Amino acid sequence: MFEGRQVTLFRRMAGVACDWLACLAIVKGFNLDGQFTTLIFFFVEVSILTAFGGASFGHRIVRIKVVRFNDGGAPTPIQALIRTALLCTVIFAITYDDNGRGIHERLSGTYLVKAN
Repeated sequence: MFEGRQVTLFRRMAGVACDWLACLAIVKGFNLDGQFTTLIFFFVEVSILTAFGGASFGHRIVRIKVVRFNDGGAPTPIQALIRTALLCTVIFAITYDDNGRGIHERLSGTYLVKAN
């Protein structure tokens, strides 16, 4: 089990809000319509940036990153996809366990820590 630096709920929500607002700006900038389109952009942005950089745009702004729970290494692309898909359902993201991990993190084997 990885013992990392705990991330507050405020940082988590601020990171998601930054990601959502950035995707909303892209959708509105291209004059596209609908919240579903924003959700698609959100899924693509968060999953790709998490898989290949360890943090989404919003995570970088609030200085947090996603790591593997068991050893603290970078998440695999599959872990990033699972985590993001469950995050998009919202219910898995707002339900926490005793370790302070969202259920989406538990099921994907990831953890949020403060970035250096």
